[in-house]
Amino acid sequence: MTKAAGPVAVRERVRAFALGLPGAVEEFPWGESVIKVNKKVFVFLGVDDGSHPPGVTVKLTDPEAHGHALSTPGAQPAGYGLGKAGWVRIPLDGQGTPPAELLCDWAEESYRVIAPKKLIAELDGG
Repeated sequence: MTKAAGPVAVRERVRAFALGLPGAVEEFPWGESVIKVNKKVFVFLGVDDGSHPPGVTVKLTDPEAHGHALSTPGAQPAGYGLGKAGWVRIPLDGQGTPPAELLCDWAEESYRVIAPKKLIAELDGG
């Protein structure tokens, strides 16, 4: 049995994956890392200075994925009213943290909700 990756490694894996998607860029509004496509955020990565618990926030509109994400211990609808639109914050520092692969799948779903059709077609090889 292999040891689970720590929160910093998982966060970095999600960050690297998200930045590999077509048109994705990283910006730092409010002092936190966000990944955007077409000037719209599709992944919130928070701050990495230890001032807040590590977590990833993604927009999941598929009911099954949304429910799965919310079943993660400590997960909750995102603040500032974003939870009503499907945004979920998943903590990375607790028992039951999803594997990086699943978090990357959720980041891709969030990307597909936000990105223009042209970039989704590029992602799909079209």
